[in-house]
Amino acid sequence: MHIVDWIVMVGTLLFIVAYGVWKTRSVSNVRSYLLGDRDLPWYTIGLSVMATQASAITFLSTPGQAYDDGMRFVQFYFGLPLAMVILCIFILPIYYRLEVYTAYEYLERRFDIKTRALTAFFFLMSRGLAAGITIYAPAIILSDIMAWDLNYTIIAIGFIVIFYTMMGGTKAVSVTQKQQMIVILTGMFIAAVIIVLRLPQDISFGEAVSIAGKMGKLNVVDLEFDLQNRYNIWSGLLGGVFLFLSYFGTDQSQVQRYLSGKSLAQSRLGLLFNGIIKVPMQFLVLFVGVLVFVFFQFTRPPVHYNEANLIKVERSAWAGELHALEKAFDQVFQEKEAAIRQLVAAIDAGDEARIAAHKERVARLVAREKQIRTEVDKLVLTADPDADTEDNDYVFITFVTNYLPVGLVGLLLAVIFSAAMSSISSELNALATTSVIDFYRRLFRKHESDRHYFNASKIFTVVWGLVAVGFAAFASLFENLIEAVNIVGSMFYGVILGVFLTAFFLKRITATPAFVGALLAELCVVTIFLLDHHGHIQLGYLWLNMIGCLLAMLFSFLLQPLWRHEQPAKA
Repeated sequence: MHIVDWIVMVGTLLFIVAYGVWKTRSVSNVRSYLLGDRDLPWYTIGLSVMATQASAITFLSTPGQAYDDGMRFVQFYFGLPLAMVILCIFILPIYYRLEVYTAYEYLERRFDIKTRALTAFFFLMSRGLAAGITIYAPAIILSDIMAWDLNYTIIAIGFIVIFYTMMGGTKAVSVTQKQQMIVILTGMFIAAVIIVLRLPQDISFGEAVSIAGKMGKLNVVDLEFDLQNRYNIWSGLLGGVFLFLSYFGTDQSQVQRYLSGKSLAQSRLGLLFNGIIKVPMQFLVLFVGVLVFVFFQFTRPPVHYNEANLIKVERSAWAGELHALEKAFDQVFQEKEAAIRQLVAAIDAGDEARIAAHKERVARLVAREKQIRTEVDKLVLTADPDADTEDNDYVFITFVTNYLPVGLVGLLLAVIFSAAMSSISSELNALATTSVIDFYRRLFRKHESDRHYFNASKIFTVVWGLVAVGFAAFASLFENLIEAVNIVGSMFYGVILGVFLTAFFLKRITATPAFVGALLAELCVVTIFLLDHHGHIQLGYLWLNMIGCLLAMLFSFLLQPLWRHEQPAKA
């Protein structure tokens, strides 16, 4: 990487970290550390909420997902605006009226301490695991570019974020996220423009979009109702709404962002801003991935995007077989490029018969190309049985490092690292808050000084940072990082939401039925996931959110007669 790119990347990141530490230098009590001074305007809240969700995985893995699978992942976010409206109407007023530190405090007032502890534990499990994946995403970039050991890179990134999160608490998270989000949006827009400019001169933007459409990459909306399909409009609007209601309404990493607002009105505006902007932003990120796909139809791509894996094969006894496959890949690529140009000519001429014929030829060549890539994957595993052959997460970074101008490479890397820092810091801050407020102060050390809890919050930030760093070492077990985060969340979020909806709307349900119902629902969700994972059933993971929520409410309702003499509490 050029020295200019290093200056741009390191300078951008150091400025953001230094700004956050400087702005929060006066934080000295547990309330300011965990909730800030509750003085944030709506636009800072909105950008902070977006930055918390938009991790490095969003800008590393999502373009790779679009490159491989097209635009259909955007349907995952179709339920977000509706979820934001529901939260603004029903849930935010309750949190503000009760003046809680965490969302789970409400559940003790409505039910009892064991229900509060259970849901808080579910949150710690889901967010603690997801934080590890969030650290792993940028680590694979830096380790690949610099040829550093992956585990040492994970440790380095983890400790940088642990430092400034521990120093400034929630306000450091929020004030840095505004700058991080500006860098992120600017960088992705510039990336889209550069890709279009790097297309062949005889291929216009409109023709590039047509190519993507004919090759099945503009599958934005799928109206077919299919439980086996992970991404269609129904899983997005139904399963997605339940996921986002739980994530934004009960996940402390998000609740903590908007509880720092100046007022209820400012927090509502911040969430609505997120609901309006998030879907177009995600569309842009996916569309960048589609543009990268089109770019690599005219510029010969690597036969395998993880260069480190290819180097291992080059140094092994199977280098000759790799060279033969690369030669075959070159020939297929040239034939495919010619076929795509003929397809473009047919599209321009409006000749449907020629379009169909060339489209079929392109599809056959794409299938042949995938077959060669599969053979290369087998060679990689032969050379190194422990290698990870899933290379979609390397697609976008391959384009960034090899085809962007000097300076913009550093900016795009700063985008990815800014996203990583923003999401990891908010996750660690929320994990520390829940640990201190819902467990340490409530169950173990009830009557200590403010300074004691302030120091405990810093210690828990470090502890959870170390846990996340440890789990990051196992993140390579997942095929696609953006899906991995959502799968982990879907294992717990639906049940957590079900407990909250029971508390909000089923006023006759008491503590023990809600607690037992949540345990049974989580057992069912885990069982369904394992059955799907081992191929006994087929179910898109987004449906786990709705299933977990409805089962938690249903079990609570059915179990209530067994504890009919238990009196309901009132928050």
